[in-house]
Amino acid sequence: MKKEDSDRVKHAIEVATKAHEGQFRKTGEPYIIHPLAVKKILEEWGMDEDTIIAGILHDTVEDTSLTLSDIKNEFGESVAFLVDGVTKLSNARDGMREIDTYLPETRDNFLRLLIALGDDIRVLIIKLADRLHNLRTLSALPPDKQRKIAKETLEVFAPLADRLNMGLLRVEMADLAFKYVDPKRYDELKNLIDKYNKSAAKSLKKIEQEITAALQKEKIQFELSGRVKSVYSLHKELAKHNQNINEIYDLTALRIIVNDITDCYLTLGVVHSLYTPMGGRIKDDIAMPKQNGYQSLHTTVITKDKRVLEFQIRTKEMHEYAEHGLAASFYYNEQKLTENYKKGKIEHLPTNLLWITELQMTAARLREGKKVDLKKLKLNLFADRIFVYTPKGDIIDLPQGSLPLDFAYRLHSEIGDHVIGVKINGKMSNLNKKLEHGDIVEILTSKHQTPKRSWLEKIITPHARQKLLHRLNKNGADGRA
Repeated sequence: MKKEDSDRVKHAIEVATKAHEGQFRKTGEPYIIHPLAVKKILEEWGMDEDTIIAGILHDTVEDTSLTLSDIKNEFGESVAFLVDGVTKLSNARDGMREIDTYLPETRDNFLRLLIALGDDIRVLIIKLADRLHNLRTLSALPPDKQRKIAKETLEVFAPLADRLNMGLLRVEMADLAFKYVDPKRYDELKNLIDKYNKSAAKSLKKIEQEITAALQKEKIQFELSGRVKSVYSLHKELAKHNQNINEIYDLTALRIIVNDITDCYLTLGVVHSLYTPMGGRIKDDIAMPKQNGYQSLHTTVITKDKRVLEFQIRTKEMHEYAEHGLAASFYYNEQKLTENYKKGKIEHLPTNLLWITELQMTAARLREGKKVDLKKLKLNLFADRIFVYTPKGDIIDLPQGSLPLDFAYRLHSEIGDHVIGVKINGKMSNLNKKLEHGDIVEILTSKHQTPKRSWLEKIITPHARQKLLHRLNKNGADGRA
């Protein structure tokens, strides 16, 4: 049953309806249809009331006579702040489309984007809802605009949705966009997936019956469902395997949702007792979650009728997080993040939130008029993340391409300031060595060591750069190596 709108939300709808009166979308519908669709999406994601109201009003400042002062007076400072952030994002769209082009005007747009995101990540969540509805109605736009918006989505918004672990959103966005970026390839892969699933339907039904009987025998409570690989995911996977479809083992997967972690591992044992597991195809993302917080057990097996099939096993909580990510609980996390940041406790935040902290630090530098390396910044925002370990087993989340000094400053600025060497997986290495996922990193320090300006070439993360520059400035470093 749908929850009834609060008086504030109803008032926001009235204000937006009046402000957009006489405006129409390219589909021919009254413009208010779009803000109301954004509202519905944000409600489905479980966002807080201020975010929902900002979603309703997100286009008013840019497209109507309504001002930020009007919004602040009617709905409060928080809503006005979010609407302002979304407006800045809209103004920065050209910068996002040409993210590798560093013309002055593009650079300014991109910086406005980062400032908006850094101030409050709910701005991004509103923009993701806005983008999702626009993608759903993209057919109404001219072909050139369709392609631009779709390309931007694949390059920026879908990866950001992935970083928030909003799995359902990432899949829908990527597939809708890919359909416009490469329609011929989209149709080809969609037909391939449909053909495979049709041929596998009878076999899958039998496997579901076998799994159901085995889990019931073990008295494990569970929910069983199928998962079909998305078109864009298949496109990316085929590119990794020289277009060899025989190397893709998860065109279809069966998902088993259980009550707790113990049942996850018991269920894995049941699956392996029925079918032959493929070597090297068992992934434990529960013991070692992915960089965006995703947790699940994955195993690929050979069934009794010689089919290759993937199983995904997770708890209900893990499944909810895999589907919707941080959206529903982000307001609390954002407040906690900000409080910790002010107290200097960045290192103690959950690993899947640390990239947001780096973004906030970058936004602060931009507001202070300080320079930012856009290429390194793009790496931190959009590149894959890695997990590396301290000798004691603590997990440290870093962007791919990070170096030992990035790791050291993530541990603590005092450790970073006194580095004299590094051991990677028990062997002496050097500070130019790129860290890899799963590395065990031991930082060697000396109280007599002081930071050197040449270290700026041996780091990529904004966090490490800020800490190093602060120490260099404090010490009055003269630029010597």
